[in-house]
Amino acid sequence: MKEKIVGILGGMGPEATIDLFARIVEETHAKCDEDHLRIIIDNNPKMPSRQDAILNGGESPVPAMVETAQNLKKAGADFIIIGANTAHYFYDEVAAQVDIPFLHIINEAVKELLRSYPNIKNIGVLATNAAVKTKLYNKCCEKFNLNVIDLDEETQNKVHNTIFDFKYNGKTEDNIKAACECVETLISKGAEAVIMGCTEIPVILKDKSFSIPLIDPNDIIGKVAVAYAKNLYTLD
Repeated sequence: MKEKIVGILGGMGPEATIDLFARIVEETHAKCDEDHLRIIIDNNPKMPSRQDAILNGGESPVPAMVETAQNLKKAGADFIIIGANTAHYFYDEVAAQVDIPFLHIINEAVKELLRSYPNIKNIGVLATNAAVKTKLYNKCCEKFNLNVIDLDEETQNKVHNTIFDFKYNGKTEDNIKAACECVETLISKGAEAVIMGCTEIPVILKDKSFSIPLIDPNDIIGKVAVAYAKNLYTLD
């Protein structure tokens, strides 16, 4: 069966897009250039703010996301990954307007969590305020009887601000320290694992370790993308 071409709907933000691309390349385990997958990326940071659309009723990013996805399809992509967690709030609306498959980073992250740690019941999620408000991870976790631990407003705002500090300033000692503190808060509240539910968080916390597992959706969707492209994985 023909190998599939990967499409990455990126730019939300660019650093996370680079990280996702790198994860796919690393997971391919190629012995020569020709063994690598063909990957088409549309890094479009001009899309309207997902945060503003969800939290404040601002301009919807859906038309721009659909246009970007259509660009990927026209360029030859056989399937698409949306390289941002919060943007999955619009997943169904976007995927319905583009007639090639989409991989769902949140669903795949939760499924892998269950495969790797089947006895875990209480999890923490580090995500933007918009993702938390719309319960993007909660809705998926509830299907599998997983409990998502809520953060207090102050700590949740700290998570959100840490993500955007990274977007604006890159990786710094301050945002690394803040992200680590937020993980420790979740551990103190009983989290048995933490999902890094924003594509910037795995970049901030790279090489950091804690007393519980950190679940990296970037890494998981990278592995799924390779398997799906090589026809070794079937979508539900």
